[in-house]
Amino acid sequence: MEISTRRISKNDAESITDLTRQLGYALPFEQVVENINIVLQNKDHDAFVAVYNNRVIGWVGVKHAFQIESAPFCEIHGLVVDDEYRNHGIGKLLIEKAKQWGKEKGNNKLRLRCNVTRTETHLFYQHLGFKETKQQKVFETEI
Repeated sequence: MEISTRRISKNDAESITDLTRQLGYALPFEQVVENINIVLQNKDHDAFVAVYNNRVIGWVGVKHAFQIESAPFCEIHGLVVDDEYRNHGIGKLLIEKAKQWGKEKGNNKLRLRCNVTRTETHLFYQHLGFKETKQQKVFETEI
């Protein structure tokens, strides 16, 4: 199976919308287009797709993060591989792409957050060398 990776483009929005729904996020197509445009215009964010037979079958979003309380790092913001293509090394390939991007930004640490209910996904990340460093709750309010 010959998989390639490349930077995301606006033309990927339909595939990204479908894949994002597989993650459980029913974001409207128009919002996905807008989000892709924002990522493409921001030097501290990027996203990459995995392509097989001219079809986008996965994507990863990554950002260069700055916080007052810690050294800069890169963080994955979204990773999904199409249900039909899981367990073929595509997630690992996308994570390697995110690592490469992070190194180019001068970082030596890559983080990610994963819902506590996704226990199979936790095992996947641990298999790739990620270590759990903390648990937290996410709070949200309307503004």
